[in-house]
Amino acid sequence: MVGRRRPRDHGMLTEGVLRTGSTGPDALEADSAFAALSGWRTIAVQGADAGAWLHDLVTADVEGLAAGQSRRSLLLTPTGRIRADFHVARINDDFFLLLQAGEQPEAVDAILAPYVLSSDVELSNRTERSAIVAVLGGSAADDGDAGLVLAPSVLGSGHDIVVASGEPVRAIAGRLTERGLVEVTPTDIESWRIHRGVARMGADFGPDALPAEAGLEDTIDFTKGCFLGQESVAKVRNLGHPPRVLVPARSATAILPGAPVLADGVTVGEVTSAAERNGETHAIVRIRWDAARERLSTGAGQLFLRHEE
Repeated sequence: MVGRRRPRDHGMLTEGVLRTGSTGPDALEADSAFAALSGWRTIAVQGADAGAWLHDLVTADVEGLAAGQSRRSLLLTPTGRIRADFHVARINDDFFLLLQAGEQPEAVDAILAPYVLSSDVELSNRTERSAIVAVLGGSAADDGDAGLVLAPSVLGSGHDIVVASGEPVRAIAGRLTERGLVEVTPTDIESWRIHRGVARMGADFGPDALPAEAGLEDTIDFTKGCFLGQESVAKVRNLGHPPRVLVPARSATAILPGAPVLADGVTVGEVTSAAERNGETHAIVRIRWDAARERLSTGAGQLFLRHEE
């Protein structure tokens, strides 16, 4: 129950479908949870030109960030495909942090490095000596003395605490538990992500995806000037829609990632993520745009898209 630290059972993965108990997901939905995020990259961007330089390269509005504010962003190819999905946070006028999930194929600092040239910008990888604790519950001000506090969290709500790895993480976990928050596992977080329909690079889309296809147009500031891939993004937007789209769905039966999605017996896409909870399966599916209004199914049974409910 909320208020007790849950055992470190990392959930079960049965035949490709995530299965979870109730404590972790319930705590996440109630904003009463925290997690030390494993494997995330922490990249510092510093220098007099850091803000303007990032603003001209990534999709988010970097110059509009307040100190301590974080924002999801993308780094695109010249043809508008997603190379990296990350969060950018302002620490002060000349210091920014980039937070990126470690399973992504390209590190964001390696992508950005060739663009430094003569700019007053220094990139430094702090991953080995830093840790990120995501906190869903309580005020960011409560943790202001624990480390760098950034909001919102990379998990989508709450805030993150960036600290030195090791003992500081254990100390924060102890104080958060005393406040009644539940420590959740990666399996809990993944199930919660799928339930909310949030696409993840690696699981649901790869480097060939367009932002509109991944449902990530809200990471793009269309009011600012040029950024990498801007012309290609504008072209897709002017055409109206991408050829494929990621959509949250559910099924009364168990379904597996990789399962084909069918419309009138014809394959129109596939399941990219799936998590079972409370007797049904929540999923994210990648389907043809024109199939989103069709009656869909997998080999196991009917599939209901989120907009149908």
